[in-house]
Amino acid sequence: MSKKILITGGAGFIGSHLADELLRHGYQVRVLDSLCPQVHGEHPTRPAYLDPEVELMVGHVEDPDAVDAALDGVDAVYHLAARVGVGQSMYQLCDYTRANNEATSVLLEALVENPVERLVVASSMSIYGEGLYRDLAGRRIPGQPRDLKQLQEHAWELRAPDGEVLRPVATPETKESAPSSIYALSKFDQERMCLLVGKAYKIPTVALRFFNVYGPRQALSNPYTGVLAIFASRLLNNLSPSIFEDGAQQRDFVNVRDIAQACRLAVEVPEAADQVFNIGSGQHFTICEVADRLGRLLDKEHIDAEITQRYRVGDIRHCYADIARARSVLGYAPQVAFDDGLVELAGWLDGQIATHRGDEAHEELASRGLAV
Repeated sequence: MSKKILITGGAGFIGSHLADELLRHGYQVRVLDSLCPQVHGEHPTRPAYLDPEVELMVGHVEDPDAVDAALDGVDAVYHLAARVGVGQSMYQLCDYTRANNEATSVLLEALVENPVERLVVASSMSIYGEGLYRDLAGRRIPGQPRDLKQLQEHAWELRAPDGEVLRPVATPETKESAPSSIYALSKFDQERMCLLVGKAYKIPTVALRFFNVYGPRQALSNPYTGVLAIFASRLLNNLSPSIFEDGAQQRDFVNVRDIAQACRLAVEVPEAADQVFNIGSGQHFTICEVADRLGRLLDKEHIDAEITQRYRVGDIRHCYADIARARSVLGYAPQVAFDDGLVELAGWLDGQIATHRGDEAHEELASRGLAV
């Protein structure tokens, strides 16, 4: 008999792709999802993209009764449910702490009473804060947060004490965490809570630190979602992509289908237990490069990106993934080239309706002194 898997937050962007991946490999899939209006719209119903073979249970992970019911007969759990949005987390502290930290504690208490064969928790590259750097002598230097004075002077790059500009390099799992937002801190807490409780109660647990995930089914009208969805929303409304700082920030963009592959391997590979893995593409691009590529694919190349020279409190300069550990232990190998993934995303975007709310979100941050 095939194993039954529970995905919390499984009706969303990443969770639905993971469900597809698991079904293709013979698993039974159950989803517990609150169908949050910020993601699923004001009158949410079962998403059309969610495979009909998926058993959907509507409920909150903060609700112990809903969690107990969802765990019935389950062999493994993916904990993906979370509020996402770096900026929003800085003024909706209670909501983020409740949905991310408290909900995780509810799930873990239930798992203590009903252990499973494997728990996989979705962590985030945001827990690193700044990525890893090298100086001219080749020494590895963990990036330190930029202070307000530096941002106000538009001196975007990280520097050594002698003023030397530091060079970003791929960030491994060994880099010390330095969360720079409530969201990042909550993801760090989710990760550590799961690993700690898993070890104490002999529940094999894996934490996957996702980098910048993109692909079909992203919530285009959610202004706190990934940068590609935000750019797409603006372009589809014939607006310029709005880029903070100078647009030279470097990120690792990983296709959601590669994320789903990594998640499946985290359950199937015995050696993955009790470990942490970066899940990215192993490549990196500047934000300006990404906006330009997406504009061309959407036939919006006549719309130039707006380089705002503005900044947001808590934003980092550079961070991209070293995925050597995931390759070695999980056998993870990214399959979707960035350009191919953008073509797929562009095809899905054709005909999509995106309600642009990015300016509203920026004004919300600016009114609190969190963006300039």
